[in-house]
Amino acid sequence: MRWARAAAFNAAFVAWTAVVGVAALPLLAAPRRTAMRFGRFWSQGVVALLRVLVGLDYRLVGLDHLPEGGCIVAMKHQSAWDAIMLPIVFDDPAPVVKRELLLVPIYGWYMGRAGAIAIDRRAGAAALRRLLGAARQAAAEGRPIVIFPQGTRVAPGAAAPYQPGVFALYQALSLPLVPAAVNSGLFWGRRRFVKRPGRVTLELLEPIPPGWPRLRLMAELERRIEAATASLEKEDAGERRRGAAGPFLKDSAHAAAETNRPRRR
Repeated sequence: MRWARAAAFNAAFVAWTAVVGVAALPLLAAPRRTAMRFGRFWSQGVVALLRVLVGLDYRLVGLDHLPEGGCIVAMKHQSAWDAIMLPIVFDDPAPVVKRELLLVPIYGWYMGRAGAIAIDRRAGAAALRRLLGAARQAAAEGRPIVIFPQGTRVAPGAAAPYQPGVFALYQALSLPLVPAAVNSGLFWGRRRFVKRPGRVTLELLEPIPPGWPRLRLMAELERRIEAATASLEKEDAGERRRGAAGPFLKDSAHAAAETNRPRRR
């Protein structure tokens, strides 16, 4: 059954992306915020397909930890789900992505037009200068800058070092740093065809104020994200044992998060 659901979702995902993406091609010449609104519409469609065809829902926790105005969000990265959710959660984010993603047909075109911050990992110091320049512009516009501090998707339970790019942004911009944990890899694993029904949780944690030294900042950031991620994974294991994590899951926390989520300007 899960294979059939996954196949149905993959087919619908490709069709949704192709049809809507091609129909909206004129938006590539529109203002950046218009392209971002289209990206949010596309993401909402993908999330609806996941809910209907896979039985995969989500909840958002700790949205009150997101400051008004510019900030940096350091988010655990386990799944493609994480990137899809960014415009839904943060409204007008400036995600830091590898440059190759902007070359992906349709998806990459709109990502670039919507203001993603692309980095070329092979460019060394020049890449860092471009990153900081683009990040300063996004911060001046009051957009949350979202970075995956480990630089890649990391499977649940696996370890990977936290990269220095997050501290470079933190130091240069003097903005609050919001750690974020997620357990999406339990449901939509990297290079996994089958997607498990249930509920992904994305949790925003208490911000770290500007001004911390590098060693203290990196240690505390890793501690908070890894502890919260482990807790979310343990919570899901407990729900599965109780038989609570099933298709089309609804709960008051999800409804409240969706109803009361503040819109950024």
